[in-house]
Amino acid sequence: MSLPRFAVVERPISAAALRDLVVDAGNGAVCTFEGTVRDHTGETRTSYLEYEANAAMASKVFADIAATAARRWGVEAMAIHHRVGKLEIGDVSVAIAVAAEHRAAAFDACRYAIDQLKISAPIWKKEFGPDGSSWVEGPSATPVSGEEPEDTA
Repeated sequence: MSLPRFAVVERPISAAALRDLVVDAGNGAVCTFEGTVRDHTGETRTSYLEYEANAAMASKVFADIAATAARRWGVEAMAIHHRVGKLEIGDVSVAIAVAAEHRAAAFDACRYAIDQLKISAPIWKKEFGPDGSSWVEGPSATPVSGEEPEDTA
């Protein structure tokens, strides 16, 4: 069974699995990223997280991010998966793989992808800890629009 390049899933994910979706003999670089659940936010302890998403809309946002990265950095291929449901400390919540001819483009596009995903994708995170639970508000900025982004560095 072949994995889709862009998906919201309820099963464990890894950047290694996504790497196979983007690797090509013409590319000299593959950059991967995994976002994992940590045990705290600031001074607040985290026991686990729960993610919810509008999967169809999120997958479209992932594809839009990849299209913008392709235009801006000449990225050959990108894959993005985000997990939903209950995630324990250490679980991978998001995985990204980017293939490009050169490493600078792969690194820049990978960073752009995670930054834009957090801003634009309809994915919501609830933190659970010893003191209760709360929804976590993500970063705010201009969502992906298909226009050329400003530098995120």
